[in-house]
Amino acid sequence: MDGEAITVNDLGPDVQTCQVCNRMLPVREMIPGILVRPALSDLIRRTHPAWSEDGYICVEDLHRYRMQHMREVLETEKGELTELEERVLESLHTHAPLSQHVLGDFEDKLTLGERLADRIATFGGSWRFISMFAAVLVAWMLINTLLLIQRPFDPYPFILLNLVLSCLAAVQAPVIMMSQNRQEAKDRHRAEHDYQVNLKAELEVRQLHDKLDHLLLHQWERLLAIQQVQIDIMEELVRQPDVKRSAGQGRS
Repeated sequence: MDGEAITVNDLGPDVQTCQVCNRMLPVREMIPGILVRPALSDLIRRTHPAWSEDGYICVEDLHRYRMQHMREVLETEKGELTELEERVLESLHTHAPLSQHVLGDFEDKLTLGERLADRIATFGGSWRFISMFAAVLVAWMLINTLLLIQRPFDPYPFILLNLVLSCLAAVQAPVIMMSQNRQEAKDRHRAEHDYQVNLKAELEVRQLHDKLDHLLLHQWERLLAIQQVQIDIMEELVRQPDVKRSAGQGRS
């Protein structure tokens, strides 16, 4: 075969040519064109007008067109894609999982001051703090009214106590606000992650629905064709006695 082009027949029936990249690959790495969904077929014809359902397409090219189709669907529904949606498409393309322990990664990046602010805010919003604070107030007032009657360090109306309470409130308020802002950032991070996972699940479910609908339609067409063949066979069987009877009458 020197100087002659290698054809599919030369390579054997287990090898087919991809209509997109023109590579000769084993049939197990190819998808028949008739099994490609109509939406993908229309998309392939934009760049390859000679595309035919009688041929084959390799898995790699088909996956690339699926990602392009998903991108066009998202752009049609949502407009310009955000960074999160681009990340979802990249995950679909690489088959990489999106689910992860986002809160663990978020908490690992906290500084010492942020961790301390969270602990203070958690302690300041507990019944333990309220009980301890009430006990300190009662003890303060008892000491300055009953035990140190002659020379109290903070006589009534407890101006020093009011100053301490004011300073405590002034310090505690920004600490609680820092913790709340960080909690909002944590919730936003969790919501973004949930949105990515849900969007990927929605796209994959949509792909599965399209594939199932196409397979069911193709199977229904094959069943109709088989049924038509069966009807033809039955008609031939019904006509055979008439033909034999006519042949017998002709000989007589």
